[in-house]
Amino acid sequence: MDKVKDMTKGSPVGLIFTFAIPLMLGNLFQQLYTVADSLIVSRGVGVDALASLGSIDWYLYLVLGTIQGITQGFAILIAQRFGAGDRPGLKRAYRQSLLLSAGLGLLLTVCALLSVHPVLNLLQVPGGIRPMSRIYAIILFLGVPAQMLFNYTASMLRALGNSRTPLQAMTAASLFNIVMDLLFVMVFHWGVAGAAAATVMAQLLSGAWCLRAMLSVDEFSMDGRQEKTTEPGLNRKLLGLCSPLVLQNILISVGGMIVIHVVNGFGVSFIAGYTATNKLYGALEGAGIAYGYAMVTYIGQNYGAGRWDRIRSGYKAAMLIGMATAFLIGAVMVIFGHQIGAAFLPGGGAGVPEARETAYRYLMIMGICLPILYVLHVTRSTLQGFGDTVMTMVSGIAEFLMRTFMAVFVSRYLGGTSIMYGEVAAWLGADLVLVGSLIKHFRGGGTERAG
Repeated sequence: MDKVKDMTKGSPVGLIFTFAIPLMLGNLFQQLYTVADSLIVSRGVGVDALASLGSIDWYLYLVLGTIQGITQGFAILIAQRFGAGDRPGLKRAYRQSLLLSAGLGLLLTVCALLSVHPVLNLLQVPGGIRPMSRIYAIILFLGVPAQMLFNYTASMLRALGNSRTPLQAMTAASLFNIVMDLLFVMVFHWGVAGAAAATVMAQLLSGAWCLRAMLSVDEFSMDGRQEKTTEPGLNRKLLGLCSPLVLQNILISVGGMIVIHVVNGFGVSFIAGYTATNKLYGALEGAGIAYGYAMVTYIGQNYGAGRWDRIRSGYKAAMLIGMATAFLIGAVMVIFGHQIGAAFLPGGGAGVPEARETAYRYLMIMGICLPILYVLHVTRSTLQGFGDTVMTMVSGIAEFLMRTFMAVFVSRYLGGTSIMYGEVAAWLGADLVLVGSLIKHFRGGGTERAG
């Protein structure tokens, strides 16, 4: 297995697709254990337990999105310096980003744990499911260092073109998570606490797996001379890349939390149906995320090397592959939507038929409109590869405004359906910002330089 891959040479289509395939499979396995959590909790504890997980989905993403924004931002500079052949600069950036990630991870853990009680109040989580939501959030937040470990090590490996090791890590972690879920929830009857504990243990396993691989890469080795070498302004550069991404994800999360606040007012049946489809959200966009990660690395390396011809051809290739994938996945969701909803919401108890109908309607809307989301992922990641994280943050503002407007104002007239269409409206708003910004970059191609 190659530990690194130079993406400044070779066919853009082949490089992007082969790089993305392991990431797709990794996302698939990651979603497998997310779906396993939901199915096992729903069948082993009940629909109320599933609703308790869904009532705080965006709150959990707020923390995860912050972690991803930090690590993805740091990886941009690593990819650019690798593409430029600046090995000393790469090692300096790696060392400093490692220190920053450790400090920020500890700070985030404390802030997340302290925020649980007030945020559950703000979200107006129904009293009947609030204790389960609270314990689930607390256990996951205790595992923030494990989340940071995996996201940091995986992002460093991807920056150097290694997408296979994160796949191996996620495969092992997913299988481990499912086994622990079954043991903790179905055998020990620990409820949502057992599901959360299994997730944290799986994250720790995946992080350790990637760390072992990362430490064997020459570019991430250190000697005494390099450890003493400093680079003025490096912290500012690293934080300047990641801060807009963190703010982008925070804005998206806050918009989602406002949506959850509105969703929680529609009752447990609506919450459960909404949650069932949201748990499939990752599976729907998994390939888009994979293409996005591939583009950050591909664009970052070629931008560092000054290869604008390859940047343009790579973007066209990624869009073509992305659209074909989105149409295929969307078709599967439309055809098998009823069966998928029934798998998440089994039985015929009170509220289950209404929950299934909600899940089906939401799944149809997202499946049909999926190409819009894939444009977002490919274009946003292309801009990130340039190091333009400011405009990706602006796209997050557009998402926030559209999602919030549909949930807070339009829902008064269209009810829960407006929340479903609000997700698509958020994608469209972001696309308008991102595509316009990318056109400006392409028009100025050749005059820009990597930092």
